[in-house]
Amino acid sequence: MLCPCSSSVEELKMDEIPESPQSLATRDFSASGVSSSRTTTTTTTNWESSCKLNDSHQVDEAESTLKEALSLNYEEARALLGRLEYQRGNYHAALQVFQGIDIKGLSPRMSLAILHRTTTTSTAQPTTRNAKAKSLSRLVVPSTVMYLHSVSLFLEAILLKAKSLAHLHLFKEAAKECKVILDIVESAKPHGMPQGIGEVCKMLEMFHKALELLPKLWIKAGCLDEAIAAYRRALVRPWNLDPVRLASIQKELAATLLYGGVETSIPPHLQMWGPTTPRSNTEEAILLLVILMKKVACGEILWDEEIMEHLGYALSVSEQFELLANHVELALPGTYNRAERWYLLALCYSAAGQNDVALNLLKKIAGPSEAKHKPHIPSFLLAAKLCSQDPNHSHDGIKFARKILDLTNNNHFTIEVHKFLGICYGNAARISIVDSERAFLQKESITFLNSASLKGRDDPDVIFSQGLENAVQRNLDVAFNYAMMYSDMVAGSSTKGYKLLTTIASAQQRFKDAETIIEFALHESGKKDQLEILRLKAVLQIAQEQPKQAIETYRLLLTLMQSHREQQDINFDREAIIKDRDLEIAAWQDLAKIYTDLGVWPDAKICVEKAKSIEFFSPSGWHATGILFEAQSLHKEAQISFLNTLSIEPDYVPSMVSVAEVLMKCSSESLPIARSFLMNALRLEPTNHQAWMNLGLISKREGSLQQAADFFQAAAELKLSAPVESFV
Repeated sequence: MLCPCSSSVEELKMDEIPESPQSLATRDFSASGVSSSRTTTTTTTNWESSCKLNDSHQVDEAESTLKEALSLNYEEARALLGRLEYQRGNYHAALQVFQGIDIKGLSPRMSLAILHRTTTTSTAQPTTRNAKAKSLSRLVVPSTVMYLHSVSLFLEAILLKAKSLAHLHLFKEAAKECKVILDIVESAKPHGMPQGIGEVCKMLEMFHKALELLPKLWIKAGCLDEAIAAYRRALVRPWNLDPVRLASIQKELAATLLYGGVETSIPPHLQMWGPTTPRSNTEEAILLLVILMKKVACGEILWDEEIMEHLGYALSVSEQFELLANHVELALPGTYNRAERWYLLALCYSAAGQNDVALNLLKKIAGPSEAKHKPHIPSFLLAAKLCSQDPNHSHDGIKFARKILDLTNNNHFTIEVHKFLGICYGNAARISIVDSERAFLQKESITFLNSASLKGRDDPDVIFSQGLENAVQRNLDVAFNYAMMYSDMVAGSSTKGYKLLTTIASAQQRFKDAETIIEFALHESGKKDQLEILRLKAVLQIAQEQPKQAIETYRLLLTLMQSHREQQDINFDREAIIKDRDLEIAAWQDLAKIYTDLGVWPDAKICVEKAKSIEFFSPSGWHATGILFEAQSLHKEAQISFLNTLSIEPDYVPSMVSVAEVLMKCSSESLPIARSFLMNALRLEPTNHQAWMNLGLISKREGSLQQAADFFQAAAELKLSAPVESFV
């Protein structure tokens, strides 16, 4: 909701109660220079009684009384009378009185008075007689020029007329009246208001109130373009605003730009920064809010939580999360307590993709330094979520989630905690190297996911996690049902749902169904998501021994990626660039495998080199190089490539299996070493059917036929349920 729009009509009232008639009588509002202090209490009483009259004839009588009592002219008397009617809440009567003032005719005289009577005097006093005379000559004003007292009175009349119209819900008319004040002053001072005019000058106060009021009136009238233009008009020149009032206008403009829903470009005459001029509402709002944050840091204005909220929103939609973290860190001590500060910083860094940095901050909240303070449950929940996204932090995630269960019985928290526990237990099972521990963790994973599903039936993420975990544990029928439920819940709008359905169908050897799902996903997905689905389609074609169709699919994929890369150069998105780079590497490696299987070595080598040119130290890149060497019977070169892969990533299972295969081809003396590689691979990935097959071959060559038969049976069963691509 717009911050300026949220104010009620009551905000349009004057910040200060208009002065009483008696106090007005003691001030010099006389156009003829005669002091009004000569009025008596009796006159003031007559004035009060005359102001209570409402009809046209009575207004004229009251006006005559004022003119006689205070030596005022026609317009000045009406301005004072209208002021009193506004003070009493008689907005219709006040409006009727103000309508009788010829502002259009008075405007040139008012501008001339402002021009001549606001001459800035030097702060240094003249020291010589000639200097004093010259200074006085500069201050001589023609006697026909209106006094600033009268100008102030008329500006106040215009302002009160605008407020009266606003109280009557005539906001557009009120804005037009208020704009007259800005036009009058701006015509006299086109370059801004000087600093030297007296602090007691009421004219400046009326002008400042008009600067603040005008954009609010335009907003209430529904003219956001005009409101933004009014805010910019107030800020583009030095109008001698105090720091608090200036900051308020800057904050309101930023809020209007962010939440107004109207995109307005900066006019050409205001584009004074050249190429660094803000190109959108959001950029302009960020600039204003950063300026305000600097003022807070310098002590010019007090801390305002709304400024930080607006800045947080603007930088979030712009994906400038690290810059937002910098501003959170710049907040003065005491603004946030330590837990809140670390939590906000963790949110920023996790959104920026720096999950490790975020987790380190969250661990501080759970550390001994905060043990005496109230537990900060949102930070523990965020920590559990981040840990669930990385198998290496799965055990930490279990600890965070358990801590939340000990601290609260909130049903919503319980559902989320059980979901994260289920995911973390599943991730922990996949990195476990002990069979008994792995079985326990897998059981706990299913238990907590089922519990989360029962308590939160409408959470699609829980359903997806159930499908994924059952697929990993090879409960394919159950997994497929959950994947279908997830797709129905998200109305088929999730790429990861399509990918899970496709891989489960391929693991069930239902390739035609998998193809149907892929085609449907390509039709329903957006351009970015189509890239991943196209690669999965090509992998599915390879599994069905359709190399020509797969090559055509990869050609289409690489063409689309080239077009997508050109678009990314315009709109920089680091996360999307990394994702597309990994996808391109995988595409070139898949093509290298196709050409290797076909025996087209030159093309396979080109594809391998393409992949390595994108990321030289990629484990999969060196593994593809080893596969090419092995297909050419260059066993020594292949072994070196596979070992290079393991030096980059020691737990890369495909290279462990490939090294074992190369060692098996070399000599019988290498069989024990090959077996150790295969056993290590199975500790990390127990469902790898190639490792089981090679273990069977080793046992057969060693004469352990029964053991070999068991290994072969395990390999055959696992191959029948193996997906074309890993589930995770």
